[in-house]
Amino acid sequence: MNLKKLLTSAVLSISLCQSAFAAPVEIDKVIGIVNQGVILKSEVDTIVNRVKKQAEEQSQELPKDETLRVQAVERLVNQTLMMQMAERMGLEISDSQLDQTLASMAKEQGGSIADLRRTIEGSGESFQAYREEIRKEITTQQVMRANVDRRVYVSEQEVDNLLKIMDSQGQNAEEYDIGHILIDIPSDASADEIASAKTRADKVIELLNDEQEFKRIAISSSSGSQALEGGQLGWMGINEMPSLFAEAVKGKKQGAIIGPLRSGAGFHIIKVQDVRGRQVVETTETRSRHILIKPSIILSEEKARSMLAGFVKDLRADKADFAKLAKEYSEDPGSALKGGEYDWADPTSYVPAFRDTLLSLKQNEISEPFRSQFGWHIVQLLDTRVADKTEQAKRNRAHGMLFNRKFKEESFNWQQEMREQAHVEIFPIDE
Repeated sequence: MNLKKLLTSAVLSISLCQSAFAAPVEIDKVIGIVNQGVILKSEVDTIVNRVKKQAEEQSQELPKDETLRVQAVERLVNQTLMMQMAERMGLEISDSQLDQTLASMAKEQGGSIADLRRTIEGSGESFQAYREEIRKEITTQQVMRANVDRRVYVSEQEVDNLLKIMDSQGQNAEEYDIGHILIDIPSDASADEIASAKTRADKVIELLNDEQEFKRIAISSSSGSQALEGGQLGWMGINEMPSLFAEAVKGKKQGAIIGPLRSGAGFHIIKVQDVRGRQVVETTETRSRHILIKPSIILSEEKARSMLAGFVKDLRADKADFAKLAKEYSEDPGSALKGGEYDWADPTSYVPAFRDTLLSLKQNEISEPFRSQFGWHIVQLLDTRVADKTEQAKRNRAHGMLFNRKFKEESFNWQQEMREQAHVEIFPIDE
């Protein structure tokens, strides 16, 4: 019996096991197979309903439900592949790490986790289901980072060249608010398939030139990762965009439609939604020190947290020395030998949990234990200063721009490769 028949049989068995006096009830329906995993109709419905609710709140017109379901299935296929990759990597997001992320999200909205829960449940969604969605999002982000980072290399010569460009542009280089639509092409596409994709891309441009709403067209047509968000990539400088985009966007005015641009992933269509001068602000840098304890088979999550809580108690009572504890116990090889100390840095360069905790501290204050993707930490804020515009700071920024540009390019390629190596079978959704 093949997998589709087996799954169908399972659904029927559930229905037939109902009381003999009641009509059979279908609990859920399998609408897709991704390797050894499945996609359920309820998962598709959840995404579609969420998108429709957000569109209603924003008075945004959406395409037909059938189109939304296709996009939702595509997102679930990619998410399932990512979660399967996470399982092979042994990557898991603990409840503590998840709670830390939810607390940060709630704080950004000016509330607590309890407030966030009331908002979610008030919209008719299950908070537990919402938690698991966030867990999946964190997991897929970490899988992407782990697999794409190693494909990206930035040379010193590239940094030097970009610094020259940045100097020639001055401090007020333009930034562009970008909308993106991808008409994808399989890597082994035939000439006819390529021609068909080009025709579809030309049709999309025609609709956009007729002033059709970009977000609606992106939701209907795009195969990009931000399709259900209306293809919104946000504000970027020229040096932060994929090279293909940068060359085409530079100098364009608000409202410009660009494309189709051909890459290995397919045909790209870009809309310049807005243009502004680069926002230059003074950056506050921090000097800090921390202790990292990594949970393991031997050391549980709770014991790692409790161990650090003991350190905090002793440090606040002046019964211990931070540097000595860091040298003896910290599992961060980059800082342990320095007594856990980090040199001056922009706190936004740290992972969100570390950044948010550090920025919440007063000078010399020691945090409570908190969880990041690396393990359990405590951190002490030693000092703050307004960042000088040193050559090293400019160099770090240039390196980050180049890395982000290449990361975007490689993430397209990696996801396409992963999809083409997978067994994916989608069944019709009967309404």
